[in-house]
Amino acid sequence: MATAQGQWQDAMADAAVLVSPARLEHFVAAALRAAGTADEAAGAVARALASTSLRGVDSHGVRLLPHYLRVVEGGRVKGRAKIAVETRAPVAAVVDADDGFGHPASYRAVAEGCRLAAANGLAMVSVVNSSHFGAAGCYALEAAGQGMIAFAFGNSDSFVLPHDGVAPFHGTTPIAFAAPVRGERPYLIDMATSIVPWNRVQDYRSKGMPVPEDVAVDAAGRPTTEPADVAALLPLGGRRYGFKGAALASLAEILSAIVTGMPYCAALLPMAGPDVTTPRHLGHFFIVMRPDVLTSLDSYEAGMAAYLADLRRQPAQPGSRVMAPGDREWATLDQRNAAGIPVAPALLGEFAAIAERYRLEPIA
Repeated sequence: MATAQGQWQDAMADAAVLVSPARLEHFVAAALRAAGTADEAAGAVARALASTSLRGVDSHGVRLLPHYLRVVEGGRVKGRAKIAVETRAPVAAVVDADDGFGHPASYRAVAEGCRLAAANGLAMVSVVNSSHFGAAGCYALEAAGQGMIAFAFGNSDSFVLPHDGVAPFHGTTPIAFAAPVRGERPYLIDMATSIVPWNRVQDYRSKGMPVPEDVAVDAAGRPTTEPADVAALLPLGGRRYGFKGAALASLAEILSAIVTGMPYCAALLPMAGPDVTTPRHLGHFFIVMRPDVLTSLDSYEAGMAAYLADLRRQPAQPGSRVMAPGDREWATLDQRNAAGIPVAPALLGEFAAIAERYRLEPIA
């Protein structure tokens, strides 16, 4: 029997309009430029959002455009920020985002990380004075596309209960990891340290869908499935085992905030708060390494191939198959590249208003 969640998803999929990835990316970039964002930065943001939607991570995809327009128009985010890079050691660099978008600064950090790792085997790069950078997986994948292994970490304002807590403290604090696989798309982990990211709740709300059970609580700390009532998320592991997600959140918080010298979760301005003028000063942290530093490249590639093949052929539950991290995203990418990216009616309405406001060609 189909679940209520599945029925909602099927209904929304039927109602959505399919838009070509190239058209969506062009529209996002054009809107950002019209709002005063420099060409290169607008292109980086559009690339990150469109590629994220292509992989099926709709919470961090093109649905973020209206928010980004508000903050760049309000002055919180500089549309024409001057990114600066300072090499601190043979294996370390700092990228100053100058209170601009996190996406171009993070792509620049990965480029620096790959450059340093190519010469030294390993690199760590921080991004300071940044803003929301979308899906962390974009940047780990960027490194994997250049033959490197990479971690990406970011922090955010308080959305998530600490284990056994009753008030939000940590952010959803993402962790991403990607590794190249010869002849295949990269291995990819891209996850929040909460059960779902906060933007997923907003995505449910925009689609008229309930939040799954054991994911969120209301202002009184009671479990809720109503997106409008969500005041905090549970850490990964839920009520019984949330100490695991809370520990991962702490790890990511230390790397992306404490190590970078940026404010930690509880000291950050809310992403969705009424203040769209004050910069948030987020931090991001990236680790990049060559896969042949500790073993030969042939050994690495053969090991990855053997491991992934073994993993995927493990026995599975009826009607399912065992997948490696990233397999679901790549299957969605193939489907959406062929058919288009589904845009929910509510978001389509926002895009229509944006097109009219900036005198852009409508998305659909």
